[in-house]
Amino acid sequence: MKAGYAKSEAKNQAVRDSLEPLAAGERPTAVTVGAFFSTVVAVILWGSCIYAVITGAEANGRDVNVFQWGLFSLVISAMAWGMWQAKYWAVLGFQMLLVILILAGILGMVVAPTLLQIIGTLTLVVGLSVLFWFMVKAMARIQMPQRPGT
Repeated sequence: MKAGYAKSEAKNQAVRDSLEPLAAGERPTAVTVGAFFSTVVAVILWGSCIYAVITGAEANGRDVNVFQWGLFSLVISAMAWGMWQAKYWAVLGFQMLLVILILAGILGMVVAPTLLQIIGTLTLVVGLSVLFWFMVKAMARIQMPQRPGT
């Protein structure tokens, strides 16, 4: 067991040593994609909040709680800004949302009534999973301390 752990830790250390810290102002591509996605969602949410306030929109016969949606819009906006600045907390929060969306998509495929919905949901789940995968390495680079001499 100890030999297996030592071998695994040696591989982990080799991967850590191969990572390059981010240069000043650098942002990994996966984080840029996440920032763009979050910005689009934030704009849609803010627009929905403004629409609900102006029109007095209802959902299922009840008033829309604009405060809740405004708060969620603010959080998504902060996350978009944080990812644009390559902040670790923002990328971690975005990954949490990706996991929730992936799980919701998987559960949605269970009850999807048509093959087209299953294929569409599967495509979404695969795309979100790929983005999640690439963000793991990006997070490792974001949290790296600067190496001496760089």
